[in-house]
Amino acid sequence: MSDAVHSFRELKDESQIAAALEEGRLLFAGSCEFIFGAQKLGQLPPQTLPEIAFAGRSNVGKSSLINALTGRKALARASSEPGRTKQLNFFNLADRLMLVDMPGYGYAKAAKSVKEDWQEMMFDYLRGRPELKRVLLLLDARIELKQTDIDVMKLLDRAAVSFQIVLTKCDAVKPQAMARKQEAMQAIAAKHPAACPFLSLTSSEAGEGIEALRAELAGFALPTS
Repeated sequence: MSDAVHSFRELKDESQIAAALEEGRLLFAGSCEFIFGAQKLGQLPPQTLPEIAFAGRSNVGKSSLINALTGRKALARASSEPGRTKQLNFFNLADRLMLVDMPGYGYAKAAKSVKEDWQEMMFDYLRGRPELKRVLLLLDARIELKQTDIDVMKLLDRAAVSFQIVLTKCDAVKPQAMARKQEAMQAIAAKHPAACPFLSLTSSEAGEGIEALRAELAGFALPTS
């Protein structure tokens, strides 16, 4: 597929949608193992699979979303000290897709040098991984957009890496407020050349949006042999 996510979202036939959802379910029900944690670019594992990276502020729910997608409780673990982890964590999903948990950003107590190191390392990673198919940029639906989020969007624009905004913790927002939030975020996405024109609304706690996101990401995976 030229654009896996677009292709899934454009499906109209119920049988095709059901088939795509089942494909996503089967992929994420497969084995998923942590294979490597890289603290420096020279430590990155070889690019053997298409990669999907998860980015977001500290405490936005990256680990929870990865665990919800894979149906595991503790595959990805949040740092006990948000803002301190600088490691890129790689998870092999069924030998068909690589999930990359990027270190959280925007932690208020993080030293300036830590924040600068994060930006430099992430930019180098983003520019240097041809197999990186998409970055999922997680934003907490309950709170306002932060300047650090905008800075990361600009970083992704400069790196020319396609990114998709994923709103997390949507179950904690009332429907009318959620509709306003979605409209506002789509308007912001429209200002960024690397951003997808659509959002994903998710709740790791309630399971909202998880099946659809699995189906979307399955479109990037290697075909079954």
